[in-house]
Amino acid sequence: MTTDITHRIPVGVLGATGMVGQRFVSLLEAHPWFELQMLAASPRSAGKTYAQAVEGRWAMDTPYGTDIGAMTVYDVQADAEFIASKVRLVFCALDLDKATIRAIEERYASLGVVVVSNNSAHRWTDDVPMIIPEVNASHLSVLNTQRENRGWDAGCIVVKPNCSIQSYVIALTALKEFGPTKVSVTSLQAISGAGKTFETWPEMIDNVIPYIGGEEEKSQKEPSKIWGTVQDGRISAQPTPVIGATCIRVPVSNGHLANVSVSFERSVSKQAFLDALHTFTPAVYRHNLPSQPQNLIQYFEEEDRPQTRLDRDFEHGMGISIGRLRPGAFFDWDFIALSHNTLRGAAGGAVLTAELLVAEGYLL
Repeated sequence: MTTDITHRIPVGVLGATGMVGQRFVSLLEAHPWFELQMLAASPRSAGKTYAQAVEGRWAMDTPYGTDIGAMTVYDVQADAEFIASKVRLVFCALDLDKATIRAIEERYASLGVVVVSNNSAHRWTDDVPMIIPEVNASHLSVLNTQRENRGWDAGCIVVKPNCSIQSYVIALTALKEFGPTKVSVTSLQAISGAGKTFETWPEMIDNVIPYIGGEEEKSQKEPSKIWGTVQDGRISAQPTPVIGATCIRVPVSNGHLANVSVSFERSVSKQAFLDALHTFTPAVYRHNLPSQPQNLIQYFEEEDRPQTRLDRDFEHGMGISIGRLRPGAFFDWDFIALSHNTLRGAAGGAVLTAELLVAEGYLL
């Protein structure tokens, strides 16, 4: 089934000048369903053209178009009503404190705008779904309760989870028939996850930082909500599998690599494990969403793959790469998982979620 879009939907980006905001701009510039109409950022960028606002800061591999560069950047708070009058949806990539972000997102939603957020401010709000489209699209039903609770007719808030969990949560979802019970993850995370490049963060060259503030808690807890159940318009977290995480910053531009160890309720052979990965077909793909990968998961038999630089762009950065599946010493199985953190993990995942909202009728 292909969703029939008769006209492109006007959208905006909040926090358009930062690393993830730039990624949103690059993905939306020629999107078949969405038309980029509004760019917003902090007061120091407001009133400038986008070209002026990102001068010397553009971090994407490809340049933005002339039309994008000429767009005016608006103040995300002071100009909220004007922005909301021009768009149906905004992607939020703001870098502010959580309380401020919550207030901004709720204001846009109250103005009738659908908010798809890359931020963590609303990830644990019980009537806000935290979506990986391939895993828990059914959680969008909570939006009906969210709108009733808050008196919103057309607006709503949907969030995407932390970028570091994308690869192994999708893989473990493909393996759910075997009942994962406990998981240990060590993620090696790119500097773009901190909104940095090597030019802006030279201290990361030839260096590893064995701690990322707040990242381990997110990696351990967020999957429980994603795998949770909807009851009375609320999402109840699933207690298993229990996840332990270590998150390390490494000198890589893009791509989060994870070493994953997992044990199951039921015995699973290597062939059954691989078959589950290869045959996993998310139900949402029936919509033929523009950003969905043709092949969600690829597996490498080579011992030295996946490699971050070689494999992070699989399926335009929206696919998952798995390798080195082997019996574990303390868990049933160990494997390596890789995903692109600013595409699958951040802006690309949010755009895919917005496409799902359109296909499921939540954004009319």
